[in-house]
Amino acid sequence: MVSTAPKRAEKTPDTEPTVRLTVAQATVRFLGNQYAERDGERVKFFAGAFGIFGHGNVAGLGQALLQDEVEALEAGTEPMLRYVLGRNEQAMVHSAVAYARQKDRLQTWAVTASVGPGSTNMLTGAALATINRLPVLLLPADTFATRASAPVLQELELPSAGDVTVNDAFKPLSRYFDRVWRPEQLPAALLGAMRVLTDPVETGAATVSIPQDVQAEAHDWPESLFAERTWHVARPLPERSVIARAAEVIRSARRPLIVAGGGVIYSGATDALAALCERTGIPVGQSQAGKGALPYDHPQSVGAVGSTGTTAANALAAEADVVIGIGTRYSDFTTASRTAFNDPDVRFVNINVASLDAVKQGGVSVVADAREAIEALTEALADYAVDDEFRSRVAALARQWEDTVSAAYRVDDGTALNQNQVIGLVNSLSDAHDVVVCAAGSMPGDLHKLWRTRDRKGYHVEYGYSCMGYEVAGGIGAKMAEPDRDVFIMVGDGSYLMMATELVTAVQENVKVIVVLVQNHGFASIGSLSEALGSQRFGTSYRFRSDDGRLDGDKLPVDLAANAASLGADVIRVTTAAEFTDAVKVAKASERTTVIHVETDPMIAAPDSESWWDVPVSETSTLPSTQIAYRTYADWKQIQRPLLRPSDPRNGTPQ
Repeated sequence: MVSTAPKRAEKTPDTEPTVRLTVAQATVRFLGNQYAERDGERVKFFAGAFGIFGHGNVAGLGQALLQDEVEALEAGTEPMLRYVLGRNEQAMVHSAVAYARQKDRLQTWAVTASVGPGSTNMLTGAALATINRLPVLLLPADTFATRASAPVLQELELPSAGDVTVNDAFKPLSRYFDRVWRPEQLPAALLGAMRVLTDPVETGAATVSIPQDVQAEAHDWPESLFAERTWHVARPLPERSVIARAAEVIRSARRPLIVAGGGVIYSGATDALAALCERTGIPVGQSQAGKGALPYDHPQSVGAVGSTGTTAANALAAEADVVIGIGTRYSDFTTASRTAFNDPDVRFVNINVASLDAVKQGGVSVVADAREAIEALTEALADYAVDDEFRSRVAALARQWEDTVSAAYRVDDGTALNQNQVIGLVNSLSDAHDVVVCAAGSMPGDLHKLWRTRDRKGYHVEYGYSCMGYEVAGGIGAKMAEPDRDVFIMVGDGSYLMMATELVTAVQENVKVIVVLVQNHGFASIGSLSEALGSQRFGTSYRFRSDDGRLDGDKLPVDLAANAASLGADVIRVTTAAEFTDAVKVAKASERTTVIHVETDPMIAAPDSESWWDVPVSETSTLPSTQIAYRTYADWKQIQRPLLRPSDPRNGTPQ
């Protein structure tokens, strides 16, 4: 009988040489040789690896990172991946994501954690990265591929499936997911992750799960796997015919408004946007991610738009006949839950690198890089400008809001501070190129309205996921990305208590951040929302139980300043504007992480945006406060547009 099996090629001197490494060692070496390039500028894609080790990764990726560090020291070079020990797995992801944001998504970190709770602690971070379209590589350990010792410590057992582990929970939260059951699968998994991480449309969390026994398994790898690879970050060009249609719609507008999102900043399109606005006179409102697309004092800047917007931007949005969204996801805060754009015949032009976002709101969809599309649109609109009357109205509205901000910032020295005044002091005492970081509570909304952004990277508020606990970890990532800037972390006591332990990481790595810790004894944002919805601030204050069993007794004797000091930070307690000013000066001059602790009154709110956010109110209730709130809710629902009317794709005109 003659065999038909293919013959194995004989090994010759020309066969590619191999190197014997464990899967974990190969992963470290591969990641250390990945680069990103855009506009001819090439940077190393991974700044390093955050990690917390347990039985799932200590002998795999832990050993590989150790070996990388020792070999680099012996050779007098830098490690392939700089290692940083974090204190919380979720926080490590936040730091990596914040770093990627400051680097315009061109650089990030890898993050590794152990089996079970270590890995699943990263789930929140994965969701945050993917929602915000920011790249981070997650390397969660997994249970044994061989199942030789099953069930191992922290293994999930399902009677219906033998191949499911807790890491399957990453699948809906990641833009890319793979599990490396065998060493031969590693190259495809890592290349797949890199493809997604460097794609401006697809980017988010990329998760490569590696079982703990596979991490430590040796394999003969082709040396070409570890050659330097440069990933080009594309700038998709707009179609000329689509730009022509967009220009036709804009040219017909008498009251246009641009809504600038994060895509403007990530694309490096701020100068192009300024040129377009200066030529045409079109005003610009900014989403949370887009704040900084224009400096606050630019003639066409009308500040934040939407639920936490300025009265200037929201007045212009209400009467706009053409809305030009650039790099925005049109979240409910940006659209004020679809109540912001009230002209019955309003038309939309949407510019976005992602078609998912470009089709929102209807209208003309321009799927392209923000900078390239803006430059093409500027050329197409060479003969267009708004009239002088509209320019004057824009300027008047902007001045009125700036007067409102100045009034909110004003302090009477010697008296206790409120949150508006604290924001004003930080804004005025920080340098133009410094960075403010925030994520959750009442401050993101107040910052969106009140912060006078002077630099395109000076405003770093995570509001896609608005994740409590992001602030300290995110501030560390922002500072590591740009060490020449001072980073001011604005955080309330509720969010601080979620993840304050990363102060230890800042001290360990000598990463100096300035934390402004606002103590208001509870959840100020949700307290205010609760009251507005008729729920009487229930469950939002940090209090003892009173005699009737309710949480409305005396304030808890929690000393957050002492807590921060115990974690290794320098702490300054302040109560007045003069003390706060001196504290900021000390913190800026210091080389150490400093926490400035100040108590404020949560009952003093920021100026009203004259806008709305859709949070349903109980339709039936025995509480008068809830009944009143529901009537207000029903009134707003009358002007909400759940779905805008379909439009003619040729010109964005409602049918």
